[in-house]
Amino acid sequence: MNMMIKGEKREFFGKNEARRVRSKGQLPAILYGKGIENVPLTLNKKDIFTILKSETGENTIFKVAIDSKKIDTMIKDFQLDPVTDEILHVDLIHIAMDKEIRVTVSFNLAGEAVGVKSEGGFVDFITREVEIECLPGNIPESIDIDITELHLNQSLKIGDIVPPEGVKIIDDPNAVIVLIGMPAREEEAVVEEVEEEEIISKEEEPELIKKEKEEEEG
Repeated sequence: MNMMIKGEKREFFGKNEARRVRSKGQLPAILYGKGIENVPLTLNKKDIFTILKSETGENTIFKVAIDSKKIDTMIKDFQLDPVTDEILHVDLIHIAMDKEIRVTVSFNLAGEAVGVKSEGGFVDFITREVEIECLPGNIPESIDIDITELHLNQSLKIGDIVPPEGVKIIDDPNAVIVLIGMPAREEEAVVEEVEEEEIISKEEEPELIKKEKEEEEG
């Protein structure tokens, strides 16, 4: 997003002051990061909602206008009311556009797996997000994964993925992202078949022992 929001420096603090700020449709916030001092701010609540609801969400880079300065920043964290889910406070972090940062992005599955289309399997989406490292301007909205060629019982791991140019994946390469599994009914049928064979073998075992004893006595 190419977005700029306005921030006003806060001079008063405390719970009562925070309630007063929120009652006006604004949010108490703080901006911090390398190269700048911590700056307590007041932000427009609608601006923060717009950012959080965008496709890039918390990974959105935007500018905060404070007095005559325009600072590149991201939402580092925010606090929610445990009862109403209302945003109570926002932490912003200053972003240096020429230095790599680590963020979490989601995976997006593309295509229909042959294991689902032709072999009766189902998609088990196991790992939905991944930590990456890149320059702020290279942060992708998501990482697309083509699952078209996956057959039944096949999987894709993080190490199998080629990230976008300029993006490095940090998480464990052995972590499974998606698996084409066998439907539960078929799995149950296999288990029942194995259990039945075990029962039959156990029933035959005493007869076999009895027969051997009779032969010995004979």
